[in-house]
Amino acid sequence: MTTELETDCAIVGGGPAGLMLALALLRQGIRVIVIEKHADFLRDFRGDTIHPSTQDLLADLGLLDEFLTRPHDDMPRVTFSWYGNELTLADFTHLPTRRKVMTFMPQWDFLDLIAEAAAQHPRFTLLRSTRVGELIRDGDRVAGVVGTGPDGEVAVRARLVVDASGRDSDIRAAAGLIPTGVASAMDVLWFRIAKTSGERYPFIQAGSGLIITIDRGDFFQIAHVIPAGAWHGSDADLAVMKDRIARISPGMADAVSALAASDVHLLRVRLERLRSWFVDGMLCIGDSAHAMSPAGGVGINIAIQDAVAAARILGPVLRDGIPTTADLRRVQRRRTWPTWITQFVQRRMQGPLIAERAAEAPLPFPLRMLRDHPRLTHVTGRFVGIGARSERLQLDQ
Repeated sequence: MTTELETDCAIVGGGPAGLMLALALLRQGIRVIVIEKHADFLRDFRGDTIHPSTQDLLADLGLLDEFLTRPHDDMPRVTFSWYGNELTLADFTHLPTRRKVMTFMPQWDFLDLIAEAAAQHPRFTLLRSTRVGELIRDGDRVAGVVGTGPDGEVAVRARLVVDASGRDSDIRAAAGLIPTGVASAMDVLWFRIAKTSGERYPFIQAGSGLIITIDRGDFFQIAHVIPAGAWHGSDADLAVMKDRIARISPGMADAVSALAASDVHLLRVRLERLRSWFVDGMLCIGDSAHAMSPAGGVGINIAIQDAVAAARILGPVLRDGIPTTADLRRVQRRRTWPTWITQFVQRRMQGPLIAERAAEAPLPFPLRMLRDHPRLTHVTGRFVGIGARSERLQLDQ
């Protein structure tokens, strides 16, 4: 038996973009159903960076104080260790934002915060453990989605479907939307290492590749950038990885020596985007519209800005009727330029991120510029902390 539901906006994917869009629409009186395939948000190896511009949005929503009560770490500057030599990559202390820091918070804590705020609205429904399998169509128009949940099949009819389910979206393909992109030069290996009391590593270490270290309290979560296609999970690959990490960060060598290949998780980096983010009745945002590289940690920020722009443009339309393709095109036009420029910069960053250089070799040119001209770190701080185009909510809603 199929459960039939009806709403104004059905959002597929309960990640940062999907939940932020839901909350912003709920504030406008729009009925929203979010469909999430997992039972909870407790998934490892996700981005943890909450940028200054996102914290401004939390303040707009009245959630910043609650956000700051949850476990987090603040970083006013992104520092970089090149074979032990420290330099600053991005400085947030001059930004025109409420908080001039990038904050690290486990993504599950951040998503719990947004979901709990959304749940206070009577027009909100979150369907967990529900995997969307197909689209509902009314002629050529998308009119909803069909999924399978704990109690069987569920059909959700909506005036608008938003796909925020990420780079491997099934319904994006079902709608005939195929991304195009360029081959990435890098992949990322994620793993955990043990942490002893008082132990610390620089946030970013580089030389023969790149290591990003996130302090989880009782362990470290590591992202290790490698050339694309260099990892197949073999013992030989593992030995190469351990040797590379020992050269970049000698202090980490003992911690990684105990790793097995099964402890390492591969993220194949893709830089791609849709030519059209929409079909009649359905809009893609976040990674579903444009897969980002982890470079700069800006993917979450860009996805949330997509959601805010979509809510601001489409909320008034959803209050009165059904969004047209012209309405959906307005969202894409608003967000295309910041997506393009961000991906352009990320492509240019790939070479320096994976290059193997000896300790005595000169710094790459971009790093020399930042070292010799510290004011440039204010520019990089703005690009990382705010993005190419910031988005704000309308406070009178």
